[in-house]
Amino acid sequence: MDLRQLVTFRMVALTLNFSRAAEALNYVPSNVSMQIQSLEEELGVKLFDRLNKQIVLTDAGERFYRDVERILNYVEEAKNNVKSSESMTGTITISANEILCVYLLPIILHEFRKQYPSVRVVFRPTPSNDLKQSINEGKTDVVFILEEPVKSNGLNIEPLRNESFRLLAAPNHPLAGRSKINFDDIQGEFFLLNEKGCTYHTTFERLLVRGGADDFTTLEFDSVEAIKQCAILGMGIAFLPEISVTSEIEQGKLVPLPLDLPEINFVSQMIWHKGKWISPAILAFLDIARSSFKKNN
Repeated sequence: MDLRQLVTFRMVALTLNFSRAAEALNYVPSNVSMQIQSLEEELGVKLFDRLNKQIVLTDAGERFYRDVERILNYVEEAKNNVKSSESMTGTITISANEILCVYLLPIILHEFRKQYPSVRVVFRPTPSNDLKQSINEGKTDVVFILEEPVKSNGLNIEPLRNESFRLLAAPNHPLAGRSKINFDDIQGEFFLLNEKGCTYHTTFERLLVRGGADDFTTLEFDSVEAIKQCAILGMGIAFLPEISVTSEIEQGKLVPLPLDLPEINFVSQMIWHKGKWISPAILAFLDIARSSFKKNN
C-alpha cells in the first residue's frame, strides 16, 4: 500500500461516498474504487460494506481508519519538522454564511495570509443550510456559522462570540424617535428579513407571534446589503446582526429601535469534523481565527 491509497481511504471514510471522495481529491470515481479494492485485497478484509447505493465502514474499516489517521498525521508532522512556519504549505478549504463572510472572515484571511503566504486558502460558496453538511461530506475543512448554539456528536463546534441583533429603521420612521417600544407598537409593520429557512428569520417571526404582534408583512432577501438599502429608503424595519450595520448606525443612515428581544441567542461558531486529521496549516488557521475574533469582540 502507498500513501495515496491511505489518503483516498480516509476521504472515503469521511464522506462515505465514492463520488464525493473523488471530487474532493480531484480523481475520477473509478480511480477511487480501484484504490479501495486494491487495499482490501492487500489487507485481506472488507473495509466497506456496500448496501445498495450507500457504503458504511466495517469493523475492520473502523480500526483501519484510526490507524490511517495516525499514520498520515505522523507523515505530515515529519514533512513540517523540516520546514519553518514561514514555509508552511498546503490547502485549506473554508466556508461561512454571508454575514460572517463579509464582516469578519476578511480580517481572519488577511492575518493568515500575512503569516502563512505559502498556504493556499480556498473559499467554497455554500448556502447557510448546507454548511454543516459540507463538513460531513469532506468538501470543507472549516466552516463558520452564525446560529443558535449547535451540538453534534460528529463535529467539533467552537463558540467564538455572542452576536447581538437589532431592529433597524430609517431615521424618519415613526418609531425611530421612541425611547422604548413594545410588540403592540410594531403590530402591522412591514419587515425586511433574510429568506425563509434562515434561522434568524424563523426565530424572529416566532418572537413576533409570541409577543402578540401577529399582524405583520415581510419582504425576504438573500442579501444583507439589499435589506440595509431598503431599510435606509424607508421601505420597512430590518432585523440584522449588529456587526453588519455598525457603519450605517454610526453614519445615521439607520436607527436601532428599542425593542427588547430577550430570546435572541445567536453565536458565531467555528466547525470542523472530529474524524478529520488537522494538518498544521488548518491548526494555524484555527488559532488565527480564535485570536481575530477575540480582538474584534
